[in-house]
Amino acid sequence: MSKERTQKRIFYNLMVTGGCGFIGSNFIRYIFKNTDYDGRIINVDKLTYAGNPQNLEDISRDYKQNYHFEKADICDTAKLTEIFSAYEIDAVCHFAAESHVDRSIKSPGSFIHTNIIGTFNLLELAKSQADKFVIFHHVSTDEVYGSLGSSGYFYEDTPYRPNSPYSASKAASDHLVRAYFKTFGLPVTVSNCSNNYGAYQFPEKLIPLMILNACEGKPLPVYGDGKNVRDWLYVDDHCEAIWKIIKYGMLGETYNIGGKAEMENILIVQMICDILDEMVPPKDGKSRRNLIKFVQDRPGHDRRYAIDFSKIKKELNWSPKESFHSGLAKTISWYLENPDWIENIRTGTYLSWIKEQYGS
Repeated sequence: MSKERTQKRIFYNLMVTGGCGFIGSNFIRYIFKNTDYDGRIINVDKLTYAGNPQNLEDISRDYKQNYHFEKADICDTAKLTEIFSAYEIDAVCHFAAESHVDRSIKSPGSFIHTNIIGTFNLLELAKSQADKFVIFHHVSTDEVYGSLGSSGYFYEDTPYRPNSPYSASKAASDHLVRAYFKTFGLPVTVSNCSNNYGAYQFPEKLIPLMILNACEGKPLPVYGDGKNVRDWLYVDDHCEAIWKIIKYGMLGETYNIGGKAEMENILIVQMICDILDEMVPPKDGKSRRNLIKFVQDRPGHDRRYAIDFSKIKKELNWSPKESFHSGLAKTISWYLENPDWIENIRTGTYLSWIKEQYGS
């Protein structure tokens, strides 16, 4: 199939799967606050532990005509079919996924089910709307490429070598999306991003976990020797990149999205401690670095990830705006300024609210 680029894709009914999660909610907010999009966004989310509709309360209030929420599991074909028909979906941005490596080691089945079968269901529905469907964008991870040594980068043509059930399930879904382009001509794009951080991230991930633990004087657990390296991407930069790909990216192509911010885990934790010590001096006068505790490494822990994003920079004129230090400072400030959100997460209050609003 020949490659095709459009000047600007036009669609009116964009389904965002997993839109109540960390990146999805930031993406929806980015579109309404930073673009000229005047169509509808239909947020489809199962509302698992990491999906919180309160993340978008302001959007739901301020954009009533353009924002719609549907509680649904992407593995529920009947419900998805109903949503596609009711809203005349002509574009999909697919975030919905089980995404935490530690959880995939303990319970891989849910990752296989959601990340592979759920993606398949969405692709089939998009294919069924071929006469009016504009774009299916699949959001994936750099973890599908495996692990790097002390040098080198992941490129779009780097062979896949996933090392965890999570990354293996995402690799499978990537291949499905590409196959639907090659076999059926479905208009797709794919992005593989580095580690995201920013507002609304569930505190099972490294940065929010360390921020909250450090604020409360709790131990800061660091796997192994702390020298595992990740490339970090501020979530707002990621959202801008995804929107550019959806609007202008070449069909059938994959784009790597990186933050140009390689950091060892231990250095990140130390930076968090130092920034917090400056923003909120500890009462005992001791550095929060004293809270760092090295713990046994997790199985299959990849040593280093690093993204080459020269393709999206060249083709779509995108580069990250935030440095790691500036993005981290903004992230820490957000968590300090939003204690109610944190309390809701800590106590599970938001889960009770979800059950009351939407049922179990």
